Amino acid sequence: MENEVVSKNFIEQEIDKDLAEGVYDHVCTRFPPEPNGYLHIGHAKSILLNYGLSKKYNGTFHMRFDDTNPTKERMEFVDSIKEDIQWLGADWKDHLYFASDYFDTMYECALKLIRKGKAYVCDLSAEQIREYRGTLTEPGKESPYRNRSVEENLELFQNMRDGKYQDGEKVLRAKIDMASPNINMRDPVIYRVARMTHHNTGDKWCIYPMYDFAHPIEDAVEGITHSICTLEFEDHRPLYDWVVQECEFENRPRQIEFAKLYLTNVVTGKRYIKKLVEDGIVDGWDDPRLVSIAALRRRGFTPESIQMFIEMCGVSKAQSSVDYAMLEYCIREDLKLKKSRMMAVLDPIKLVIDNYPEGQVEYLDVPNNLENEELGTRKVPFGRELYIEREDFMEVPPKKYFRLFPDNEVRLMSAYFVKCTSFEKDAEGNITTVHCTYDPETKSGSGFTGRKVKGTIHWVYAPTAHRAEVRLYENLVDEEKGVYNKEDGSLNLNPNSLTILKDCYVEPSFENAKAYDSFQFVRNGYFCIDAKDSKPEALVFNRIVSLKSSFKLPK
Repeated sequence: MENEVVSKNFIEQEIDKDLAEGVYDHVCTRFPPEPNGYLHIGHAKSILLNYGLSKKYNGTFHMRFDDTNPTKERMEFVDSIKEDIQWLGADWKDHLYFASDYFDTMYECALKLIRKGKAYVCDLSAEQIREYRGTLTEPGKESPYRNRSVEENLELFQNMRDGKYQDGEKVLRAKIDMASPNINMRDPVIYRVARMTHHNTGDKWCIYPMYDFAHPIEDAVEGITHSICTLEFEDHRPLYDWVVQECEFENRPRQIEFAKLYLTNVVTGKRYIKKLVEDGIVDGWDDPRLVSIAALRRRGFTPESIQMFIEMCGVSKAQSSVDYAMLEYCIREDLKLKKSRMMAVLDPIKLVIDNYPEGQVEYLDVPNNLENEELGTRKVPFGRELYIEREDFMEVPPKKYFRLFPDNEVRLMSAYFVKCTSFEKDAEGNITTVHCTYDPETKSGSGFTGRKVKGTIHWVYAPTAHRAEVRLYENLVDEEKGVYNKEDGSLNLNPNSLTILKDCYVEPSFENAKAYDSFQFVRNGYFCIDAKDSKPEALVFNRIVSLKSSFKLPK
């Protein structure tokens, strides 16, 4: 039997090479988010990639909060990120860390660089530092403070820590090469004065490390072997390696970059989402129209559907965009055999079966999922008065309309044939009630073969139906105009991104449904119990996705 050929992405190939050459004897990866907002679908790729690599190589996965900038960080974001990662299925076990746990180590590393002549205190303003840095075609010029003595730098840095300077008055810079073709290597700032209360360390520090200095130290201290990050950090890799080397860490992690996940016509920028939340356009970071992980969970997406989506996207070095329809395809595929197909009427009109015995109720056996018999059946009440969808009756139907119209017969799903005999209208001319007769010989499952009908419609029994609110979602942005307005950078919002239907009716089988439970509404799509607003006595459903897909699997 031939050996099975296993396709590996470029990161796995590099890890295999490192292990084979003895660079590392194990694999340790991490996911290091900044707690300054909620995670979105793009972060899911990084989470599942890093966690997946640790699992594949029987290694270790670390969860670490990169909390080096307390101006934007909140415990709300810490808690939401932890919940999101656990929901996706990534398990950090006992390996939960904070960058702020290593502030003392980072400070000692800064002192080491100063003593080695590799760092100096600079008095230039932020604007002056930018001017001195040069351009992509012109080298930078050295700061007039670059050649301060080791002793002077140690004293000034100690004064920075002791709070003797105002914010921005002095910074600590790495001394590398102001003529480097890589601008990141032109004496980058590695510490700044910032009087901020930190969520973890309180007021212990008034100086904080910069991300490019802190991150490689965090990885090295934790024994991370492969620091997997997105392509925008590729130009930062020489600085990453410089910090690890000059701080003389024995455990030297390796940075490998991959392409970010971009979804078409969605908003992922934290600044934009924050404004949407603050302006009340959405009802929080978990509004189901967003693609934050919390929003996708609230809308009804499953961890399995997101895992499928990330696997289909793959891992590469090439930047590309993925159609949102592919994410919708994945949730349909995940739910279609798992979920019961329930009856819900979103735009109801009354249907009265005039020849059905008044007061009589029977309980019909209805299959939960015709494609998966293992889900069994349920008992659904049926009687004289029902609700049907308004679109399932027309007074004057067009050709090839096979639902109810005067003198036409259809099947009520899992029930009987009914024939329209008359209808009622209100003062505005709207249909309010349809009258029918039924044929008791045509009960579903009875084996009746006397005649056939072309149309089948769903229904709910009016006396036991639960009134519910249903929320129909469309894209938050105008897909024709694109996400951002080219003139001012604002968002091109879709005014019809949310439609709320207040007077819907669902069958009584929903009475025990709880937050996040999902179902297929026959002919209407997949829906989920809203975790924020739904109550047992006042159900609220979010439409996860419609039944029809515009996504085509590549051949």
